[in-house]
Amino acid sequence: MVKHTGRPGYLQIADDLRAQIRGGALAPGTPLPSTAQLASQYDASLSVVKMAVGILRNEGLVIGQQGKGVFVRDETDTPPVGDGDLVGEVAELRTAVQDLSARLAKVEEQLSTSTARRSSRGSR
Repeated sequence: MVKHTGRPGYLQIADDLRAQIRGGALAPGTPLPSTAQLASQYDASLSVVKMAVGILRNEGLVIGQQGKGVFVRDETDTPPVGDGDLVGEVAELRTAVQDLSARLAKVEEQLSTSTARRSSRGSR
């Protein structure tokens, strides 16, 4: 289940699935549950689950097979080469920028709150 920690839900889901893969709970060749099943399991929207699975794809932990599903990649398999690497890097950068933007918004909100408190104290 996605927790309200300030960390985006898709990153929480990706972290959990990554831990399951690295911990052996999801072995190489094992299919991931469907997007709908993951959405239900994590109480998240389909788009949030798709973003999480996209992160794992970009990291090379899972591979999608058209019409069959998404499977845990065997680490002995060769990762994709060529334009796919660039696409993955761009996706990672977008994710990092989104995460940083959310964190910056929180800092700005905290700063404006503390500034407002100081202003109200000074006007007494």
